[in-house]
Amino acid sequence: MKIIIDDKIPYIRGAFENVAEVIYLPGSKTTAEIVRDADAIITRTRTICNEKLLAGSSVKFIATATIGYDHIDTDYCDAAGIKWTNAPGCNSKSVEQYIASTLMVLAETKKLQLKDLCIGIVGVGNVGSKVEKICEIFGMKVLLNDPPRERTEGSKKFVSLETIKNEADIISLHVPLNLKGQDVTFHLGDENFFSSLKKKPVLINSCRGEVIETSAVKKALKAKQISSFVCDCWENEPDLDIELLKMTEIATPHIAGYSKDGKAKGTSMSVHAISNFFGLGLNNWQPSGVELPSDPIIEIDGEGMSEQEIFSIAILHTYDIRHDDKLLRLSPEHFEQQRGDYPTRREFPAFTIRTQRVEEKTLEKLKLLGFNAS
Repeated sequence: MKIIIDDKIPYIRGAFENVAEVIYLPGSKTTAEIVRDADAIITRTRTICNEKLLAGSSVKFIATATIGYDHIDTDYCDAAGIKWTNAPGCNSKSVEQYIASTLMVLAETKKLQLKDLCIGIVGVGNVGSKVEKICEIFGMKVLLNDPPRERTEGSKKFVSLETIKNEADIISLHVPLNLKGQDVTFHLGDENFFSSLKKKPVLINSCRGEVIETSAVKKALKAKQISSFVCDCWENEPDLDIELLKMTEIATPHIAGYSKDGKAKGTSMSVHAISNFFGLGLNNWQPSGVELPSDPIIEIDGEGMSEQEIFSIAILHTYDIRHDDKLLRLSPEHFEQQRGDYPTRREFPAFTIRTQRVEEKTLEKLKLLGFNAS
């Protein structure tokens, strides 16, 4: 069999060499001619898997090593009998870390006590549920909005979007991009959304760029309908709106899920999916060579420090979002390069915290965040 693999997928080289012919290609170089006699494709978001690419090919299975799959024409694949899979939740811990870093930077720059604030989480899937957990650890009031889950599970745990717009000091979006159907999220953040906000919240978008209408959020910032905007995902990226970039509080080049841990998990999920479909016997395969953090030990002396300050030291040691913000502002034209050359970022479990004079309850919360702490 023959497998076409996007050469940007990390840690995958060698996975199939004993069971298949493998061709590694940049996503932009994957053409209809190349895939004509391929059995499977493993891709990331830059390979557009549609009728133009797939018609007349022998492709039977597509795996994307990403949570999102809007680069796959699922209707065409379903009609053509091509099975496909994504990697749900693969980078959810990475986005959790991104949001944690965001909250700590916002708290520092705006002099906020997180325990006094209410956050509204819109979309409570793999990512949103992890954001819910960390915000509860920080002592925040958490409001959850997820209409599909509410229809299935009942309304006890969830609130309406109107409630979040009325009560939240911070709104964090974690929805898929739905262009049609009952739960359309395309331009969820439109002029009507912003005009109905009651508390001038901070808005965070780390899901999909098209969930926010660019012209509407710029108007909202100018009219002070929101106090600030944190943006990782942009409409029309990599050609982001420079005016909006200048107006954001924190701006990053769609890297919220770019930890090495998340990429490794997405790769393993794709390999396992291909293995299961074709019976290749690789169901226990795991990536090797995942880079270690340069400074995995965090020393914290908690004397005279608040719990939030301790959290901030630990979290920003693992990932300080301001570095990505600075780089994007300096060279927005290198949006794709910054993604492609993204440096090593490891999640909380890759770090050990050694503490002095830190209360036991705070230590336990650091462990709940995922740190190895003592």
